[in-house]
Amino acid sequence: MTVLADSSLSTPLDPDAVEAQLSSHPFVAIEGLFNVRELGGYASAAYPPCTTTPSRFFRAAELSMLTEDGKAQIKALGITRIFDLRSELELRKSSVPPVEIDGVTVVRVPVFRDKDYSPEMLMRRYREYAKGSDGFVTMYMEILEAGGAAFEVVLRHIKDRPNEGCLFHCTGGKDRTGVLSAIILALAGVADEDIATDYSLTRVGLEPMREYLLARIQAEPALQGNVQDGMRMLGSTRETMLATLRAMREKYGSTEEYLKKHTTLKDEDIETIRKNILVTILKSQL
Repeated sequence: MTVLADSSLSTPLDPDAVEAQLSSHPFVAIEGLFNVRELGGYASAAYPPCTTTPSRFFRAAELSMLTEDGKAQIKALGITRIFDLRSELELRKSSVPPVEIDGVTVVRVPVFRDKDYSPEMLMRRYREYAKGSDGFVTMYMEILEAGGAAFEVVLRHIKDRPNEGCLFHCTGGKDRTGVLSAIILALAGVADEDIATDYSLTRVGLEPMREYLLARIQAEPALQGNVQDGMRMLGSTRETMLATLRAMREKYGSTEEYLKKHTTLKDEDIETIRKNILVTILKSQL
């Protein structure tokens, strides 16, 4: 699994290996939606014998290609809210109208506002990404700095509606979505190595739309047609997430302290969220 997820972006992955992995946990099949996987089923190293609650929290790429059957599958999963982490500029650039699903509320929670996606900022971001893992960590720390209010909305859903599933996404379901996923899993006490593996699986999840995403990235004026920078933008190695988790703890001390600095969540709120993320696995279920 790890070898496949960390494969080079310069060439497509083996189709048979991709199909096998996309058919396995934590991936979830929703027609017209890519890079979908649940955050359930991960063992909590800090709170054994608990695992993260299955079929409750989902991450994905944008919903622009979602079919009617895909909408029905979302409802069947018990998802009542979809959180869109994309900026207003990204929505304006898209020619696809916002998705509507009967019985499911779509909530706009942009991590960045328009000013963060100016041409100058885009150029700086792409140049940071082009540096490799260190560049991604720089960008992910910026996501943490900017994303507190957006992340709080999702976490309050987990706190206040523990029996209702949710799905959150950005464009590719890798960067902003990956940082929020890491926060949720870290709150549950999931080991860094497992959080990093979940992040790296985006490489597999995006394979079916690899050429489409690469064409979109290369269309950005800031890249000036640089194929290699576009490839790096799609990267999601385990090392990147491990380095991000270390950087977050160096700056904030812990995930909990990060949340108390960048959200209005209190200790008791965070504890409730953690309890709602976790489920106890009895020996008879093992």
